[in-house]
Amino acid sequence: MNQELNFSDATWVEAFMKRKKSRILTVGFALVAAVTTGQAQPSEAQLMKETKVTKSRAEKAALTKVPDGIIKSAELEREHGLLIWSFDFAKPGTKNITEVQVDAKTGKIASVKIETPKDQATEAAAEKK
Repeated sequence: MNQELNFSDATWVEAFMKRKKSRILTVGFALVAAVTTGQAQPSEAQLMKETKVTKSRAEKAALTKVPDGIIKSAELEREHGLLIWSFDFAKPGTKNITEVQVDAKTGKIASVKIETPKDQATEAAAEKK
C-alpha cells in the first residue's frame, strides 16, 4: 500500500481539488442551514428592552382607532423591520378582527387592518408552519 503521490499528474491534482471543493461546499451549506434554521425569534422580554412606549400607552393609542373594540390579543413583535405593539380587536356585531399596530418606539399608529374570518384562518395556518 505504499503509493507515491505524483503531484505532476494533472488528473490526480484535478480529482483532489474537486473532492476538496466538494467538502468545503458541503460544510459551508451545512453551516448556513444551521445558522438560518437555528435562529430563534427574539422573545417578548428581549424585545421589551428596545421599547420606548409602554404596552398601556400603545393600547390607548390603538383604542383611538377602534373605540368600541375589545382587545382579544396583544403582543410585541418585530414586523417589516419595525418594533411594534400589535393589538387584535373584536367589535360587537361582526366576526371581523381589527388589527392595530403601534410603533413601540414612537407610539404612532403603524397600521390598521381589518381581517375577515377567512383572513384569520389563513394567518393561523401560516403561523403553524
